[in-house]
Amino acid sequence: MPETVSVTRPQRWDHPFSFDLNPSSPVTDSMIDEWLTRPPFNQMDESGFRKSMSLRDLLKNDARLMSYQAGDIVVRRGDWGNSAFFILGGNVRAEVESAGSSIPPSMLGRKPNRKRTLFESIAQLWKNPSAPESRSRFTPDDSRIGNRGQGGQTRVFLQDLPAVLSGYRTEAIPPGQWFGELSALGRTPRTATVFAEGPAQLLEVRWQGLRDLMRFDQNSAIRTDVEKSFRDHALEEFLRNHPVFQGLSDEKLKILMDHAEFRTFGEYDSPKPFKDLAKQGFENNFESEALILEEGHYPNDVFFVRSGLARLTVKHHHGHRTVGYLTPGHAYGFHEIAASSAGESVPYQCSVRAISFLSGLLIPTPVVQLVLLAPDENRQSTSVLPIVPAPVIKGDAVPEPLLEFLVEERFVQATAAMVIDLDRCVRCDDCVRACATAHDGNPRFVRHGPIHGHHMLANACLHCVDPVCMVECPTGAIHREFASGNVVISESSCIGCAQCANNCPYDAIRMVQITDQNGQLVVDDRIGRPLTQATKCDLCLDQLGGPACQNACAHDALRRVDLSDVQQLQEVFAR
Repeated sequence: MPETVSVTRPQRWDHPFSFDLNPSSPVTDSMIDEWLTRPPFNQMDESGFRKSMSLRDLLKNDARLMSYQAGDIVVRRGDWGNSAFFILGGNVRAEVESAGSSIPPSMLGRKPNRKRTLFESIAQLWKNPSAPESRSRFTPDDSRIGNRGQGGQTRVFLQDLPAVLSGYRTEAIPPGQWFGELSALGRTPRTATVFAEGPAQLLEVRWQGLRDLMRFDQNSAIRTDVEKSFRDHALEEFLRNHPVFQGLSDEKLKILMDHAEFRTFGEYDSPKPFKDLAKQGFENNFESEALILEEGHYPNDVFFVRSGLARLTVKHHHGHRTVGYLTPGHAYGFHEIAASSAGESVPYQCSVRAISFLSGLLIPTPVVQLVLLAPDENRQSTSVLPIVPAPVIKGDAVPEPLLEFLVEERFVQATAAMVIDLDRCVRCDDCVRACATAHDGNPRFVRHGPIHGHHMLANACLHCVDPVCMVECPTGAIHREFASGNVVISESSCIGCAQCANNCPYDAIRMVQITDQNGQLVVDDRIGRPLTQATKCDLCLDQLGGPACQNACAHDALRRVDLSDVQQLQEVFAR
């Protein structure tokens, strides 16, 4: 029997949100008392909260008070965020990006991710620990744990604030408003850079706390407040940042703002596996999937996908069949409206249906014709059709059975699927050994998975466009890496609850028994059972050459593929 070391099982609130800022300055009862006097918190009904998760508990552990000085950057456009901000007081401004006048990345403190040096990469061959799944966090004298967050917080700030205010378009966000909720609720990148114009006090709430505040409040005070802000802000940021609308005059943008409709379908915090929803939709002829646009109807709108996944179907005998899909950035309806503008009467050629949570924009046909299809001297082209992705896969480019397989299994959400050509693969397992070498001797995937034809999609993290594994994580341990957007797991905050593993539709997350640095099995001191933590592929974020599995395949049998990119899909599956 292996030697063991007993520790107290990690809990959700072992590390309150404020701990990351400064362990010596936790959220106090007096702070909470003050917050609860303000709307929308003073409008909440506490009776719906659990005894083990009261309103005060959530604010104490999942929120933190943030103080900013003039020029401090609160969030940066493009970073992947897992929290929302509520302005308690002070002056906060958001950059309004316009063509050619956005704040440069260097001014925002951006720099490339650090890759391991060549020597560090080679040193992994002899420096990896001999014990499997070794964790340093359980070592009692680990100095990094005691010093974490002490001595204040380092921030990026704008050194020449007057120049920024005079040289770039910005808008004030008044106290009592939320921002950052777009990223928190939609699991998407930050859509604007927000900075303090002067001293400001903000309440930052991490995603898990925001979810539970909205879930248990019987009066829906915060849900109403946040969702209104979500819809109001999402419309404007989408129009200003989507490439189709770049270069439009302020007058035409205002017309779009006045007539476009931002819509959401499904529940953003639903943990129900996407694969079950897709299968259910297929079995009941897609009746359970929200119908957005219907085949054969007059084209009244163009639909843009902001987040989530939509299925394109056509009528087939007595039912429907899948002919394509829409992922974020795709649009449907342009070609039908353009044909109608040219004098032809062309109805929608496909139906658009939402699977799981989806958010997007509906723009009425008259507005599309006036704003986007009419000649505009400010634009280089009089038509946006060439830059709108064509989502319908026609002909023999991708066989229909393969398309059905990818959509039904939700693989079209993958930005980095591990596709193995079984005709080329010789089962040498060099890919597995390379993965183990890159991850302390422990591989992060299983060379097994669903097979279609002679291609296997292995059980490795897909780094989904909309990762449902994150929905029920109580601590935020599984999250998007700020710069790359890769879905990663923080060992220091994972409590082994297995919610992410249960929600992952692809069996890409495994719960493993862990050891300390001495090779002793870590067990729960209360019940004596081994503790587990979640592990998965991190796409070799810190490796010089990228994914070690792909680089190690001598037979070109393994590819990491963005299946939301139709061109990559065709290239890989046509081999």
